[in-house]
Amino acid sequence: MRYPKKLEKGDTVGIICPSSPIQVKRINQCKNIIENLGYKVKMADNLAKNYAGYMAGSGKERGKWINTMFSDDEVNAIICVRGGDGGSRIMEYLDLDMIRKNPKIFVGYSDVTSLHLALNQSCDLVTFHGPMVSSNIVDDFDIETSKAFFDAINGDNEYTYISPQGFEVGVLKNGKAEGQLIGGNLAVLTAAIGTPYEPDTRNKILFIEEVGETMSRVDRMIYQLRNAGKLQNANGIILGQFTRCNNEEMPDYNELSIMRDALEGLDIPVMYNVQSGHGNPMITLPLGADCYMDTENKAIKFKVER
Repeated sequence: MRYPKKLEKGDTVGIICPSSPIQVKRINQCKNIIENLGYKVKMADNLAKNYAGYMAGSGKERGKWINTMFSDDEVNAIICVRGGDGGSRIMEYLDLDMIRKNPKIFVGYSDVTSLHLALNQSCDLVTFHGPMVSSNIVDDFDIETSKAFFDAINGDNEYTYISPQGFEVGVLKNGKAEGQLIGGNLAVLTAAIGTPYEPDTRNKILFIEEVGETMSRVDRMIYQLRNAGKLQNANGIILGQFTRCNNEEMPDYNELSIMRDALEGLDIPVMYNVQSGHGNPMITLPLGADCYMDTENKAIKFKVER
């Protein structure tokens, strides 16, 4: 796996919209916030385009912009403007051979999970499950979110997950594990099963987060992962934020209860309450990087090899 080059002040950041659009009035806000951080900006022209009511253009158009930003020698990093829906439509249009030859920082989460899977598994590229421009950086780029983001993309030798104040990591199953980190949004992970970018969890650390799903849906998706062998093959599991996921009938039955049941008979470490997902603070995780987890010390560390 290749850890991309650092992002230096004065470098160029490409802003893309691979899923749902933003409002026109947000475009200049997104551009200005990245420039105020000390970077030049190149923006895709589909950020506010509305296709079918929930996508920023056709799949071909959105895929073209990913290819364009990766092939542009002036662009040093690519940050998604937001998630949303429709990312699966772009997968067939990605030029993975070209992307593999042009490794660079790539950041996003949620519906962007399908892109992380493709870039990690087909391009051997470490990518970043981290804050997006409109969703986070414009309004919610707090100190802890910001520090973790720059530590992850610009660190040397080792990057350590540091729990934000008031969010201690929990342990569901004890143990230690090592392996490349893979994963992202639960719904997108399950939707990828049976496709060319199906998550390969063999000897990996599996990271899962979710937003706005009932516990019955979370239950169904976690058991789809189990029935597909994805939990059994993993060396360890990290549970991120499960934001606005609820069970009104049985409020005490949550994602931890479901995971505890789904892991019956499996001897792998599981940590939870890792603050990465759809909440705030949003701590960056390097997907594809070698990860070490130790439940006794509640430690999650990543090797940085550029």
